[in-house]
Amino acid sequence: MSTITFRAGPDVDRALAELSIDTGQDRSAAIRQAILDAWRTHRAERLRAEAEALAADPDDRAEIQAVQEEMDSLRAW
Repeated sequence: MSTITFRAGPDVDRALAELSIDTGQDRSAAIRQAILDAWRTHRAERLRAEAEALAADPDDRAEIQAVQEEMDSLRAW
C-alpha cells in the first residue's frame, strides 16, 4: 500500500472531518473510500458514454438490424 500526501484546503478538511464523524471511519479510510467512489462514478460515466456512442453509430445500428432480421427468420413460430 502506498502513502500519499496532499494538501487539503479548509473546505476539504471540513468535509473530511464530517465524513469521518458520519461514517465512523478514520480519515485515511474516508479518503480511500472517496477515491474508490470517484473512480467507480468515472468508470460508469465512461461506459455510459461509450454505450451512447455505439447506439448512435449508424453502422452498428445497421448490423443490429441485420442480426435481428436474421434471428426473426429462424423463429419456429
